[in-house]
Amino acid sequence: MNKYEVARVLSSIGLLLELKGESFFKAKAYYDAARTVEMLDEDIETVVYENRLGQLRGFGQALTSKVTELVTTGKMAYYERLQKTVPPGLIEMTKIPGLGAKRIRTIYESLGISTIDELKKACLDNRIASLKNFGRSMQQNILNGIENLDKIKNRFLYVRAEELAADILKDLKDGARVTAEVVGSLRRKTEIVSDIDIIAMLPGDTGSGEILDLFTGHRFVSEVVSTDDFKSSVVLANGMRCDLRMVSDSRYPYALYYFTGSRGHNKAMARLAEQKGLRIDESGLYRGDCRINISDEAEIFDLLGLQYIPPELRENTGEIEAALRSELPELVTGSDIRGILHVHTNYSDGTDSIEKLADYCVKEGYEYIGICDHSKSAHYAGGLSVEDIKRQHEEIDLLNEKYCSCSFRILKGIEVDILPDGSLDYDDDVLEWFDFVIASVHSSFRMDGDKMTRRVLTALENPHVNILGHPTGRLLLAREPYSIDIGAVLKKAAEKNVIIEINANPHRLDLDWRFCRPAKQSGCMFAINPDAHRSEEIDEIRFGLNVARKGWLTARDIVNTLGVREIMGLFREKRGI
Repeated sequence: MNKYEVARVLSSIGLLLELKGESFFKAKAYYDAARTVEMLDEDIETVVYENRLGQLRGFGQALTSKVTELVTTGKMAYYERLQKTVPPGLIEMTKIPGLGAKRIRTIYESLGISTIDELKKACLDNRIASLKNFGRSMQQNILNGIENLDKIKNRFLYVRAEELAADILKDLKDGARVTAEVVGSLRRKTEIVSDIDIIAMLPGDTGSGEILDLFTGHRFVSEVVSTDDFKSSVVLANGMRCDLRMVSDSRYPYALYYFTGSRGHNKAMARLAEQKGLRIDESGLYRGDCRINISDEAEIFDLLGLQYIPPELRENTGEIEAALRSELPELVTGSDIRGILHVHTNYSDGTDSIEKLADYCVKEGYEYIGICDHSKSAHYAGGLSVEDIKRQHEEIDLLNEKYCSCSFRILKGIEVDILPDGSLDYDDDVLEWFDFVIASVHSSFRMDGDKMTRRVLTALENPHVNILGHPTGRLLLAREPYSIDIGAVLKKAAEKNVIIEINANPHRLDLDWRFCRPAKQSGCMFAINPDAHRSEEIDEIRFGLNVARKGWLTARDIVNTLGVREIMGLFREKRGI
């Protein structure tokens, strides 16, 4: 049992406790434990067998005993008993955006509703509106949420698919010593995926039986849908479909190419091949009936007279035309990133100290970190008072003396709330204290488009604003972007030299990659920010890199590819200093 499976069980226990009406703190203990396990940088089984669970944050004797039971036996009696006390339909209801455990419990206890179908009918019959503290507006929101739930069925976050695919690939490679790779939307780094596709190479006369047995018998597999000599389809425990195709070594590069591109990209490539008197499909590139032998995927593009097209760009959004002209950009990479901006500490809703976060960045080879705790309006997140800011800045000054010897610097930043009228929640004289300011919308998401657009445009006029945080407010598979004229916002940001954030949190990935090229054409610069709330989440910057690469961005477009002196100069220039 791996750490993600253990974390899933712990999170489920927290949710079940909430649905039963248990103490919030009791449920939170399991949520926190799930996060701790998920962030482990070693195998959970090793921690258990070496009796080190009790050393983890929040793991007392009872929790240690339960997790040990789960890891060593594959079961947890407490979890199984708890599951029997809560109707499964209530858990399904928690997937409805905006409908929390407390309201679900009220609906269940008041009306005996235990499934989503029953809930939908109750809304249509106006029975939900009659409940205390619900009303017609909440009833309509629930109906809208049920409709959205239908839309996202069988769709999954990239990060979840990546975790599962990496585990399956590793086991295939280790167990059968096979060359294999993910393809499809996962290889293109699309933010939402519907399934996992894997291509495996069969060298020489190697049989497929061992690979198929490893695949269909994998611990993540809950159902084998179909299987033959060279292909198998399964359903994983989280409901995601996973397909494995096995091809000969001579066809492997072609299969890797073909099953990676979007449908539009592949059709456009086929048309180009026809223009050159060739034919291309999943089995090869043909001149007449003769297949052209190649050793790697890159040769396909060379044979068609194209610059190599990275997998992320194979979406039929102009990449083939650009490749014909050898005008594809040199995409930003992780090694280009020199500093980390937008990190929360235990001064607000983060879990780690400034020093721990800084030490982590030093270890990872970064040159600076930008601390950006929440501002005072974010009461729910422990937003900083003026006195908190003074205390934090004093600590940063002392720590910068410590890090002077290794040329590392902590920048004084803040994530301020953009209030409904477009003002910020600190006066200008307080904002002067910071090295840089991120401005973000954290409330009143349902404003109409004109008002929301004016709200953000007003904030961008403030000379202290350096970065616009998570510009559309979306939460993938949970909350739609708020209504806003993003084109007008990007134009204004370029005009006022406000940097656009690519928020790398895998639940946000905001700015959407589809807006990156228009934003760049408007003159915008970007910051790839992890929005981290603990040190390990700094690594999530890689998801933001996926967005930037899909958006055709280069290192020159990203401000945190600059060194500390250059980026500080950029921030000061914005303020006319």
